[in-house]
Amino acid sequence: MASWLPETLYETVGQGPAPSKDYYHLLVTRSQIIFRWWKISLRSEYRSARPGESKDTHEDFLDNSHLQVQVALIFGSRTLDYVFNLCRGRFDFLERLSDTLLLSIISYLDLEDVARLSQTSHRFAKLCRSDMLWEQIVQSACDTITPDMRTLAEDMGWRQMFFTNKLQLQRQLRKRRQRRESQQPALL
Repeated sequence: MASWLPETLYETVGQGPAPSKDYYHLLVTRSQIIFRWWKISLRSEYRSARPGESKDTHEDFLDNSHLQVQVALIFGSRTLDYVFNLCRGRFDFLERLSDTLLLSIISYLDLEDVARLSQTSHRFAKLCRSDMLWEQIVQSACDTITPDMRTLAEDMGWRQMFFTNKLQLQRQLRKRRQRRESQQPALL
C-alpha cells in the first residue's frame, strides 16, 4: 500500500447482536485486520473468559469467511464491504468525509448533478434530500429569506419550498399571516 496512507485506515467499535452485551473492536491498518472481543456476561461459564484478539493480513481476511460473518453481524454489511475494499486496495476517501463537509461540497453542484449524485449510494441519496442542503440551496438562490419564509420552510421542508412555485409560496405566506393575525385578537 502507498506510504501516503495513514497507518490506521479504519477503526470502529460495537456491541454484539441482542441479547449479547459483548464488546467488539475492529481495526484496519495498512498491513492487517485486528479484531478484538470482550465477553460481558453474568453466566458462570463466561466469567473467567479473557478478551480475545485475532490478527490477519488483508489477504487472510479475504479468505476467512468466519471472521467476515462476524464483522457483518456486529458492524453491518456496509462496514464489511468497506473493509473488503480496503483489503483489495480500493480506498474511498469520500466515505471518510463528514456529512457536514460533503453537504458543503454538494451545495456547489448544479441541480442536475445533485439529482445524479443522489442515485449513486444510500448515503448520497440521504444527503441530497437533507434539509440542510436545501436550506443552503434556497439561501443561495434567494436574495433574502424573511422570518415567515423560514418558518414556512421549516414546516414544509426546504426542498419542497425550493420546488414550489412563487405564487403558491406567496399564497401560503399570506394564509399564515392571516391566521396569525386572526389569532392575535383572540389572545388579547
